[in-house]
Amino acid sequence: MPPLHQPDGRLANPVIPGLHPDPSVCRVGGDYYLACSSFEYFPGVPLFHSRDLVHWTQIGNALDRPEQLRLSDAWSSGGIYAPTLRHHDGRFWLIVTNCSKGGGNLIVTATDPAGPWSDPVWAPEVPGIDPDLVWDEDGTCWCTVAGILQVRFDPSTGQTYGTPHRLWSGGPGAKAPEAPHLYRIGDYWYLLIAEGGTERGHGVSIARGPAPTGPFEPCPTNPILTHRGTDHPVQNTGHADLVQAPDGSWWMVLLGVRPGGGTPGWHVLGRETFLAPVTWVDGWPVVGEVSLEAPAPGWPLLPGPAEERRDDFDVHELRPSWISLRDRPAEHYSTKERPGWLTLRARGGSLDEPDVVFAGRRQQHLSCQARTLVDAAAGRGGLAVRLDEQHHYEIEASAREVRVIARVGSLSTVVASQPLSTDPVVVLCVRVTEPPAPHDARTGPDVVSLGVEEPDGTFTALATLDGRYLSTEVAGGFTGRVIGMYAAEGTVHFDWFDYEPLAP
Repeated sequence: MPPLHQPDGRLANPVIPGLHPDPSVCRVGGDYYLACSSFEYFPGVPLFHSRDLVHWTQIGNALDRPEQLRLSDAWSSGGIYAPTLRHHDGRFWLIVTNCSKGGGNLIVTATDPAGPWSDPVWAPEVPGIDPDLVWDEDGTCWCTVAGILQVRFDPSTGQTYGTPHRLWSGGPGAKAPEAPHLYRIGDYWYLLIAEGGTERGHGVSIARGPAPTGPFEPCPTNPILTHRGTDHPVQNTGHADLVQAPDGSWWMVLLGVRPGGGTPGWHVLGRETFLAPVTWVDGWPVVGEVSLEAPAPGWPLLPGPAEERRDDFDVHELRPSWISLRDRPAEHYSTKERPGWLTLRARGGSLDEPDVVFAGRRQQHLSCQARTLVDAAAGRGGLAVRLDEQHHYEIEASAREVRVIARVGSLSTVVASQPLSTDPVVVLCVRVTEPPAPHDARTGPDVVSLGVEEPDGTFTALATLDGRYLSTEVAGGFTGRVIGMYAAEGTVHFDWFDYEPLAP
């Protein structure tokens, strides 16, 4: 269970499913480390480890302390954008943009990527988003950002030297040149960028030059990767990073989405991390197929330990895969107040509020089920599927009843309700499945059923809702679904939480 472990002998994409966009990867000996964007969620910048580039295990979050991460002013799909993770001179360096009010570009460092990571060093003179770090042969560090602008930089102090200058901005007329990464490979410095916007027009282009400052000549076959205008099941491909595999071959990590349903196609899990092979022809990288499943690569696969399906909240700290909205004050979240339970104390009155007390995990499978045992005798709360404050479904319990609430844009309604017996402890369940037949051009990507589980294990759905309204194509933004527990009033206790994929 998540992180998703691939079948033996096969490479299955995405290698990190669910809301894990903007991957940045680095190799240290036989180990690989990868960081992703996290937006308005706390803790920020999830970090993964792998020994084979295929199986990834989350080992922590780079920004996991309030003094590192201030998101109180972050709008949905704001907050933390596009990190770059690199290893230099015995230390891991991570540079990232906090797009909240009063934020900017910051750098944290660690000797162990599992943490702890340092307090941030701010870089107020580094403009824009998507910052990249690279060191040339004499130790000079260069920071390159979306645009594509570059400045000489001291990452230990955040000090810049000189005026940012433009390097190369991709194909003529292509919008949103962003996500730059620089590499010294052989005789050239290569500048890899994304272009075309992070929607269906997304792509990857590359140029090369004699120095990290250029001048750069573009690859004659740019973009070297895009699925725009195709019927490929993986779309929006871009924001890539290059890495060498254990056998010395080259590979690319990148983001993509898996749209479902009819027209225009809706993706609900957010932008996910995919892996694609790279070969070199005449000094230029050629990107292979971004396959949903491919034969095993040419090196031993080394799956890590799989997480258990159920979290019983038996430890004092939440697992690193749990995320909350903008912060996680200890007075509102506890696994100690009632040992073996997660206790949530309400702050915002509903999931419409930016400060609602919420602990969730990314939805990572197109069909899945989440369940939790909740005691809402002293409050009101439950189990939610969230995209943002204006797009969420939840099944909510109180001492008297269970009800299903749907919020889509400016409309919010109680879809169904059911009185509770004298026992206020109830198992709430969310199931995400394929839409029923027949299908046509207007069929959504999935359906979301919300209900209760009876003592004999029978699932009773109180409502089944169209999943398209919890998609990026409807809501906008850059995120994907998160499923989790929340408290909207008083104190709510959760004994356990299960998440499991379902057969499509």
